Amino acid sequence: MDGLKARLVAKALEEGFSKARVTRPDAIPEAAGRLARFVDAGMHGQMGWMAERMGWRGAPDQLWPAARSVIMLAETYTPDADPMADVGRAGVGNISVYARGKDYHDLVKKRLKRVGRWLLDQAPAGEIKVFVDTAPVMEKPLAQAAGLGWQGKHTNLLARDLGSWFFLGAIFTTLDLPPDAPEISHCGTCTACLDACPTQAFPAPYRLDARRCISYLTIEHKGPVDPDLRPALGNRIYGCDDCLAACPWNKFAAEAREIGYAARHHAPALAELAVLDDTAFRARFAGSPIKRIGRDRMVRNVLYAIGNSGDVGLLPLVEALRSDADPAVADAAHWARGRLASVRANPSCAHD
Repeated sequence: MDGLKARLVAKALEEGFSKARVTRPDAIPEAAGRLARFVDAGMHGQMGWMAERMGWRGAPDQLWPAARSVIMLAETYTPDADPMADVGRAGVGNISVYARGKDYHDLVKKRLKRVGRWLLDQAPAGEIKVFVDTAPVMEKPLAQAAGLGWQGKHTNLLARDLGSWFFLGAIFTTLDLPPDAPEISHCGTCTACLDACPTQAFPAPYRLDARRCISYLTIEHKGPVDPDLRPALGNRIYGCDDCLAACPWNKFAAEAREIGYAARHHAPALAELAVLDDTAFRARFAGSPIKRIGRDRMVRNVLYAIGNSGDVGLLPLVEALRSDADPAVADAAHWARGRLASVRANPSCAHD
């Protein structure tokens, strides 16, 4: 199988992946315990799907018992400009780099299927299943076990030859391919990612409390966000890249190869987003991962950004949303109005 594996890796690179490695489905025995502790502590917040099917999520060999190998693949989406350039810019919203282009689920899955079909052509006796962030698969521990990279102190995967900016895809197969050696941490004493977090979402290195994470709060969390955390959101309206961008390993970041990740939604004007209805929201973000949060959650996030902007010229938009049909949007509008009213009353107290 060594020859097949070498050809497989070459095929994956040919299809546009930046890296491919192999591990066993039973290579992460510690994952189940780590997941259980995370969920038991309530750090998963409203992400109930993390508690569901924990047996499969914590033990990939139980997800598909017939599988003998897991092929982990990395696809870079490295930004071509400073990912933090728009953070704090008045009047615009900051969107996480990964969501500025086309939906990675669609792009990565199509590429995975092409690689998978090629593999079955080479070994017709085999079977495959492909996964991209939608099944009970713990991609990051599997990727570290396969040697793609390691989970940093911010719990995200990074690699010495890729930096921080890459997606993960998995191909489970019944073929018995030679596994690669796992990667070890190369974080050393660095705490740049932990220090960069605006909401102190890391209670300790290698531990994340999702309930304080801006990516979770702006994407997964339903309803009003804790008022104490709203100022720290700044103008981040979808996701957060602060901990990724702070990583020194990004000086080795590989260039993105997929043109579909080029930014289409870059620093949108808050005034434009605040007036979107459901139809306009769907049209604007068609083909983008942003569409998954829906109009109400996006406008809620936009109102938090407006409240943090200090721009009293946006008050009429806020007033119009105080009676919005969605309770979280109406609540956010009341909060934003209070923030901007205080600025209007005392301009020297404008929010940064």
